[in-house]
Amino acid sequence: MRNLFIILFFILGITHFAEAQKFGYIDSDYILAQMPEYKEAQAEIDQLSKSWQSEIQQMYKEIASMYNELQAEEVLLTKEMKDERLAEIKAKEEEVKEYNSKVFGYEGLFFLKKKELIKPVLDLVFEATEKVSKAHRIQLMFDKAADMVMIYTDPIHDYTDYVLEELGYGDENDTIK
Repeated sequence: MRNLFIILFFILGITHFAEAQKFGYIDSDYILAQMPEYKEAQAEIDQLSKSWQSEIQQMYKEIASMYNELQAEEVLLTKEMKDERLAEIKAKEEEVKEYNSKVFGYEGLFFLKKKELIKPVLDLVFEATEKVSKAHRIQLMFDKAADMVMIYTDPIHDYTDYVLEELGYGDENDTIK
């Protein structure tokens, strides 16, 4: 009987704790899509990426041209001359690989520029989410767009519109849940 009482007390305690928690979720992808600052930052990142990719492709074309020249002149070259030209080509390939890594590698220029441009926008979203969470007394706020899987979400717990409103992008005609 005592064990039954302890189990019942434990279950009631867990149920009370679960009821005391207020939670909600937002869709950060949707929020960011509504922000012109994010669109501008993303456009600048895309432009830089295309520029760097084009530059790297041009370098690889130069290497291919060097190989073609070597093949065309191969019969006229001595073994030492051929080895010297191959060494130049290999050095150029290494240079391009290093540059590619410097630009697109982990902590590369692309990563740093993206962080520089996107972080201020994300900070605005996080600050607005924090204000909305505090205003609505929410203990747990999830991001529907994150890698976390949400099998079902009741729209009553969706605070995306509140965050958009806090950021100044809310639609007056929208009825907030």
